[in-house]
Order: sequence, then structure tokens, then C-alpha cells
Amino acid sequence: MIRWAPFREILLARMREALREPEIVFWAFFFPLLLSLALGIAFRNKPPEKVYVAIERGPGAEGIRATLSADERFMAEVASPDECARQLRLGKAAIVIAAGSGLEYRYDPTRPDSVLARTLVDDAIQRAAGRKDARPPTEKTVSEPGARYIDFLIPGLIGMNLMSAGMWGVGFAIVDMRTRKLLKRLVATPMRKSEFLAAMISSRFLFMAVELTLLLAFGRLVFGVEVRGSLLAPFLLGIVGALTFASLGLLIATRAQRIETISGLMNLVMMPMFIFSGTFFSSERFPDYAQPFIQALPLTLLNDALRAVINEGASIASQGLRLGGLGLWMVICFTLSLRLFRWS
Repeated sequence: MIRWAPFREILLARMREALREPEIVFWAFFFPLLLSLALGIAFRNKPPEKVYVAIERGPGAEGIRATLSADERFMAEVASPDECARQLRLGKAAIVIAAGSGLEYRYDPTRPDSVLARTLVDDAIQRAAGRKDARPPTEKTVSEPGARYIDFLIPGLIGMNLMSAGMWGVGFAIVDMRTRKLLKRLVATPMRKSEFLAAMISSRFLFMAVELTLLLAFGRLVFGVEVRGSLLAPFLLGIVGALTFASLGLLIATRAQRIETISGLMNLVMMPMFIFSGTFFSSERFPDYAQPFIQALPLTLLNDALRAVINEGASIASQGLRLGGLGLWMVICFTLSLRLFRWS
């Protein structure tokens, strides 16, 4: 049974300590906003870039250049064979055309832009030569909120921030207190280990509410990112996520004696999740044999659940399996922390 008085005092001390440090306020609240602004601008929706086509100098080259230059999708230039090969090798040209008795396309099949260029260029040349479609298509362009990169990014940044702040805010703080001999002083008080650890974890809950509100409001005002489901759902997920990563940070810090040690351990645990858990790009890009491991990571569970409720309008009940996975991580980490934690 956790007693209220020791729990409250540790919690208040953690809040005062954090608010007195401008660096903590910046990294916890303002850095995620700056990151989302920079990435949102860099990957904003914009018209596709022109396909650069290099045409080897020779008979028919100028005719092909004129045909492609009349299409706003292409930028075509005639150059020597060596120069064309160099541009393709360096990635400046998406495709090289050698015109003679026929057409020869040279492109890199491992480059998506090069493969697409082959299809677009051939289609444009064949149409100019008189090809007709047996079934003329109609086109309708669609640009819906929820399908943009920024819509994918904001939930990922929320998850990443909850992980980083939870693990560093709890794990690093405990080791810092241990190196300054502050934990030894707490041994002399009637406070129990469980009360101290619970207060350290709970301190993340209060910061989480502010962090999540700022990111959602910033995404809505600056980029038009809408929460399609209940506004309460992201906050419920945020609570579970913040407590889960605070528990994980607590477990890592149970025995660490030095700042250098906890820094290395934190990076060792967080780096795989930064890469695999779909913060900046989909985790589905990785091979099928790696998916069971990736889907079990707590950040993957949180990111996928946040995207479901924010972008798809899913209910919190539909995310029960992911919430259960996060809860399991939290219970296991906190239970192990109680067993392994030492004051000195």
C-alpha cells in the first residue's frame, strides 16, 4: 500500500526540480514542436519534381528532346554518351535515352525514380508517335488530411517524445541522485522503495499532458492535422505510454552507478525503437521475419495505436490489444525495478 505523504513530497520535488531547469522545459516542450515544424515543412505536400532525362547526342535526339520538353513533367537535355552515363551514375538523370534505329532506355532498376521515369518517358514518346489508348482513362486527384506525411509524423513524434522524456526523465534523474548521494539520504526516511519509485514514474504523467496537448494543438494550427477520433483517446494512450516508458527507464536505472553508464544503456535500449518502431517511416518497410520483434516493441505499440485513433478515428476500445501490450511492459518493468532497485 502506497502512502500519500511520501509519494506527494517526492512528486512535488520532481516537478519543482524540472521547472527550475530551462533545459528540461526546452527539450520536453519546445524541441518536439521545432522538430515537427522542420519535418513538416521539409516533407510538405508539393507538386512532383520534374523527371530529368538525358538524351545521347545523335540522329533523332532533338526530336525526342522537343517531345519531352513539351510535357511539363520532364526536363530533357541532349548530351554526349559519356556525359549521359555520368549523369545517370551520379543520380542527376533518372534515365538515359539512346536514339537510333529504335529507342534504348538505360536506367537503374534499383532506383524507384528511375523505374518510374522509364514508364513515363515511354508513355509520352509513344503517345507523341500516335499511340491511342483502347480504353481512355479519366483522372481525379485526391488530397485528404490523414494521408499526408505530416499526419503520419505527428503521432510518431508524440510517441518518440513520450519514450525519450519518460526514460531520460526518470532513469537519468535517479542515477543523478545516486551519484550525488541523495538516494542515501532518503534511506534514513520512513519512505518505502515502492513509494519513491511510484512517485518518480507518476511525475511523467503531469508532463505528458502538457507535451501531448502542445503537439496536437501545434499540428492542428500549423498543418491542419486533425484528431479524427475522440480527443480523449490520445490522452489515454499517452498516460499508458508515459507510465510504460517511465517504468522502462526506472528498470534501466536500478543498478547504474554513473552518468556515462546510464547514458549508454538508454541509447542501447532506445536506438532500436527509434529505427524500427515507425517514428519517421513505416515499420512495415522491414522484412517479414523481423515483424514479430518489431510489433512487440513498446514504441511500435504506442505509435500504431496513436495513428489509429488520430488518423483513422479508431476507438480506444479497438486498441485493447496494443494497450494490453503496453500494460504488460509497464507491469513487468516496474515489478523488476522493485526487486532490483538499490539506493546506493
